[in-house]
Amino acid sequence: MASMVPSVRRPLTASTLVTAVTALAMAVTALLGTAPPAVASTGPSTLAAGGFHGVNWADPRDNYADNPVVPSGLSTADSYATVHAKATAVLTGFRNNLGADTVRLPINPYSVGTSWWNAYTGAIDAATAMGFKVVLGYWEGLSHKDGKVDDTNAWNTMWNTVTAKYGSNGLVYFEPMNEPFGYTASAWANLAAQWITDRPSIPRDRVFVSGSGYNDNVTTVCADSRLSGTYLSLHHYGFWGTHTYNDWVTDLKNRIGGCASRTVLDEFGSPMTTGLDYNNASSTDNFVRYLRADTDTVRALGMGSVYWPGLRTGDSYTLQTLSGSGTDLTLTTTNVSGADRIRYGWGVASSLRSAASNRCLDVTDRSHTDGTQLQIWDCLGGANQQWLYTSGKQLQVYGDKCLDAYQQGRTPGTIVDIYTCNGGTNQQWNLNADGTVTGVQSGLCLDVIGQKTANGTKIELYTCNGGSNQRWTRG
Repeated sequence: MASMVPSVRRPLTASTLVTAVTALAMAVTALLGTAPPAVASTGPSTLAAGGFHGVNWADPRDNYADNPVVPSGLSTADSYATVHAKATAVLTGFRNNLGADTVRLPINPYSVGTSWWNAYTGAIDAATAMGFKVVLGYWEGLSHKDGKVDDTNAWNTMWNTVTAKYGSNGLVYFEPMNEPFGYTASAWANLAAQWITDRPSIPRDRVFVSGSGYNDNVTTVCADSRLSGTYLSLHHYGFWGTHTYNDWVTDLKNRIGGCASRTVLDEFGSPMTTGLDYNNASSTDNFVRYLRADTDTVRALGMGSVYWPGLRTGDSYTLQTLSGSGTDLTLTTTNVSGADRIRYGWGVASSLRSAASNRCLDVTDRSHTDGTQLQIWDCLGGANQQWLYTSGKQLQVYGDKCLDAYQQGRTPGTIVDIYTCNGGTNQQWNLNADGTVTGVQSGLCLDVIGQKTANGTKIELYTCNGGSNQRWTRG
């Protein structure tokens, strides 16, 4: 995470010609010792930036450390087995609470190649065993923190060790440096290109090249042909300015340029412990505007995103808090509306579980028929139990059906069904911090009839009364 405010910086198609230009550039480099001129490239179409739906798991010290970097909840005294077990618990929380499939983890030379590294790999191994994508990023030491690699030899040794261990694991990605703000754009591109050249066995589509400055603009690295085929990482924060929603959208798009297909927004975040409502499209709060703009833009452009932080002890931006002891750890979401926005940006649907029964909101018999009343049923992960909360406050299932108050009913006992999405207020819902789901039109709560917990119990609207049959959790 950037602790300083960055300044705002605002074809050829024949492959043989591109090859010739590149060869000439390399010859010029050899003779003059300068970097080759860039040939604009957005990389191959095989890159799938939109496939990264993740969170950062961070050290309480913001990952800048002059000693081993240790994500929240772990300890340098932990063994490999303990780290693996703790990580499995944390990652289960990320998946169940948020729908995450990616985790970004910090590394530094004080960690890699040490006894802590032998234990820390338990977190990486746990993640890949669960099918998570893992982005490993280098953070410089706290005493330096000048936006440059602290010790080039130690940095290269670290990366050689990391890539030797995980180079053959297709779920592990490598980010040579976090926020290279100490370099000019061209100097950073040169260093990133050298990193790639020095590790020819690492596929380019497993490399995340940071944007220039505070990772705040990817247009220059995107245009450099030496970096083609890599992913690009971008950072964007609401504390960088105060803008309208539209201006935040414009600001982010200017930093992306035409490179969205390669770009993963692998740090962005807002306060999650102060009670802000990120589902309020009319909010005048700068952070609400910013986060809604970022998640809307990520979704619209088909980009990936990795929230900062999914878990960081003591950080008001943290999306999860940690409880428990030993390896018996659980995560709790700090701001339901914030989690909704992150999932919306990912385009990921999730289940709604009744707090009373731990059963899922379910479309009866997997029906697609308008007017089908909803029920609770064992959570099976089917499409009839996957609900996407949209920017229009709809809860969508199957992509075209919405959670619906039958015949626009506004009285207790109104049936809750599915119906083709039409934008009506009887299809708009508030997901509240207390776990209730209330109709925008009626103000009534989504209720499991009669406080029952059995499979097949139907759903209705009812006066909110604080019962556990009116509380729901996501994921």
